[in-house]
Amino acid sequence: MQIILQYAIGIMMIKRVENLTDILKDATENQYAVGSFSARYTKLIRPIIEAAINRKSPVIVQLSEKEIIRHKVGIPEFTEEFYRVMEELKPTVPVALHLDHTKTIAVIQEAIDYGFSSVMIDASELEFDENVAVTKKVAGIAHPVGVTVEAELGKIGTTDFVETDTDEEMFTDPKEAQEFCRQTKTDCLAVSVGTAHGVYTVKQPSVDYMRITRINELTDTPLVLHGGSGVPSDMVAKAAQMPTGGVSKVNIATDLELEMLAVVGREGHMTEEELNSYPEDVIEKSREAVRLLVEEKMDHYLFSSGKA
Repeated sequence: MQIILQYAIGIMMIKRVENLTDILKDATENQYAVGSFSARYTKLIRPIIEAAINRKSPVIVQLSEKEIIRHKVGIPEFTEEFYRVMEELKPTVPVALHLDHTKTIAVIQEAIDYGFSSVMIDASELEFDENVAVTKKVAGIAHPVGVTVEAELGKIGTTDFVETDTDEEMFTDPKEAQEFCRQTKTDCLAVSVGTAHGVYTVKQPSVDYMRITRINELTDTPLVLHGGSGVPSDMVAKAAQMPTGGVSKVNIATDLELEMLAVVGREGHMTEEELNSYPEDVIEKSREAVRLLVEEKMDHYLFSSGKA
């Protein structure tokens, strides 16, 4: 661990790894969104960063607690591969390493120890006051060491083969968002405005732009749109390019995995070890497909190409 820590710190000192504050500030001011792409397998780290270099776009590479468990990829090996790729490619575009949806403080601490530049605490299932308390605790761990924090308010559901829940109680309340950001000092906020995690198979997503506007008016905290896979590009473009600032970060996970699975000829999730059992030429084709998909998202979905 100590070797990895020294390696990570060395790279961060030469300003190749950014935190969310720096990346999202420019996105908010210039009305585009930065893609936060889930590398559910370590072999997807490289094509994501290559796409950012090719499109001259800022980018966020992320991994969630659920993905760590489901795909059997640990933080130590994930971080080691990330910094190895960073050292090899030496990108001049802003790149952040982000821990996505995580509920366990110990996992957040491990990510910080191994060199993640930002972390997300997802305590959105708790009552408001409890969510505030947990988020403040994480901020107290992360901020002193220069790591930024993302939190969530409202309930962003899943839509794998089910209809998106549009219950008003699921959505982020603008006034609660204002108070939440004031108390927690979170660096960015994931909001529930109509999208959901997974694949939209029953009903197309909708985005509550008025809710985004109201939240922007009440807080200067950058907003995050989760469940970006499958959301039509015009919806994301409108959400990112709103005069009030809109959303500055869009999470994209499922699309990348589906693209890779299509190339290797596999249905359903697989582990890191299972992916590594495929022939190298097949893996390379899948990585190339993912790179092209990420570039397409940067060009026509996020409008982040040329922004770095």
